[in-house]
Amino acid sequence: MANNHKIKNLIVKSLQIHRQRYIRQDAGFTLIEMLVVILMIGILSAIAAPNWMTFVSRQRLNKASDAVLSVIKQTQTEAKSKKRNYSVSFQVNSTTNIPEYIIYQGTTPPSSGWTTLGDTLGLQARQVFLYTNLTSLTAFNTTNASKNIVATTTGTGTITFDYIGAVANKTGSTVADTPLKVMVATPQSTGSVAGSLKRCVIIDGLIGGIRTAKDTDCS
Repeated sequence: MANNHKIKNLIVKSLQIHRQRYIRQDAGFTLIEMLVVILMIGILSAIAAPNWMTFVSRQRLNKASDAVLSVIKQTQTEAKSKKRNYSVSFQVNSTTNIPEYIIYQGTTPPSSGWTTLGDTLGLQARQVFLYTNLTSLTAFNTTNASKNIVATTTGTGTITFDYIGAVANKTGSTVADTPLKVMVATPQSTGSVAGSLKRCVIIDGLIGGIRTAKDTDCS
């Protein structure tokens, strides 16, 4: 019996040693396996990267559009609460290539105090451009002849609300031009032309009704 017990112990030890050697020999990956995995990761990344970049651009654009809507509504609220004409002006900074805005009482844009659109958005140069159907910073509530957004050059413009929050009469007139449109878009790789991703805020009527649209509906 003692001999049988010793034999069993020897067999168990032998199996354990064999198992440990087998584990050590098969631990890790071979070079071919690693190359296959790297190749698969590269292929999947190449497929996913464009979709991911489009998703990021779309999210950034949505937030920029929300910022435009917010500052227009803030201007309208200021006009109603203060019972004064209040304006918001938009432009793309010629040095940084980043959209800016400024809210102020009256109709004459200050030369300083401009704020980057979407303060917490952290826009970088040429990520988002701003376009309008407005003519200039000084001619408030005045659209171009076609009343359509000019998407071939970065926009400027001023929107003014009167003391009841309605759209104020445009410069030198008894009525404002409508609709007033402000659009943000991802620009094409070069120049100032808007790309296909677009978001816009539109003031449709003289009472100051505001709506949003995107892409081809911005036209």
